[in-house]
Amino acid sequence: MKIVIANKSHSIYANEICQTIEQAAQVRGTGIARRNPDYIISKIENGNAVIALDGNTFAGFCYIESWEHGKFVANSGLIVHPDYRGQGLAKKIKKIIFNHSRSKYPDAKIFSITTGLAVMKMNSELGYKPVTFSELTDDQMFWDGCQTCKNYDVLQRTKQAMCLCTGMLFDPKKKESKPKKIKERVVRRLQRIKQHLFLSGTKKSAI
Repeated sequence: MKIVIANKSHSIYANEICQTIEQAAQVRGTGIARRNPDYIISKIENGNAVIALDGNTFAGFCYIESWEHGKFVANSGLIVHPDYRGQGLAKKIKKIIFNHSRSKYPDAKIFSITTGLAVMKMNSELGYKPVTFSELTDDQMFWDGCQTCKNYDVLQRTKQAMCLCTGMLFDPKKKESKPKKIKERVVRRLQRIKQHLFLSGTKKSAI
């Protein structure tokens, strides 16, 4: 298994990457915005992506997005092909793309929004902290990328203040402390509370 910084030769995997992301979104039923092959190719060709290959077989992927002229950076589209899940590959990809982001954008705040507990755990181990959405980028292009997510109406109703996703942030200017492990019980309780609040809001607006 090789995990490398993607280059132009890896553009041939763009369609498969997009299909894998879309299939994962359907299985999870929440929280993953769609991508198109041209966008993925642009990330690959600009050296802003990491790809995992088993020989010539696609295994996993993640890419970098920058916002507000590099003030904020996000590691997006983290995906592992179903044939390679359960082997710790996502964690390896996440670490490499995180280090690559810090190398390319040393002063940038690296952020994430996710509903996935596994991603939250990986973020926490890398030094991310849970934050409110107000501490993330206010670049509207980022939030517009959420339009293909099934929960986009929640983001709109709250005027982009919150959603079912949890916001997390790594700030290189803050003194690094030993990362704290995320308690699964607490996270799941928070997610249930969010779902109850937002679903209740949907029902009331429909009356």
